[in-house]
Amino acid sequence: MKLSIHTDGGSRGNPGISGGGVVVENQLAEVIFEKAIYFGEKTNNEAEYLALINALTWLKDFSDNNKLEQVDFYLDSKLVVEQMQKNWKIKEPRLRELAQQGWEIINSLPYSVFFHHVLRHKNTQADLLANQAMDSQGL
Repeated sequence: MKLSIHTDGGSRGNPGISGGGVVVENQLAEVIFEKAIYFGEKTNNEAEYLALINALTWLKDFSDNNKLEQVDFYLDSKLVVEQMQKNWKIKEPRLRELAQQGWEIINSLPYSVFFHHVLRHKNTQADLLANQAMDSQGL
């Protein structure tokens, strides 16, 4: 089985109230999981990472009961994609810590994980969920 996972994070203010969205599709493009998550006061980049960490945590649990061959992540944050692929340095200590959490989960998985940068209009459902998470706080 192959999965496609779209994640998005955002903040209103930088830092400000933040949220994230996760959308998981199977190889038939059917949504099998989605979630809106409120993160509290974070920067936009922290929210992008936290959405990814939430998706990776879900993926690890899902993997315990499902045989996967490959997972493709789609993010509209070029920064997170490039840093997770270890193409760009991570200068900010908080982001370095979040990336490390992500790498630890990825390294524990017995299948390939790939990251892809997409334009915002290709990530609309994850963006909608991130905004719903922020809206849920009445702000």
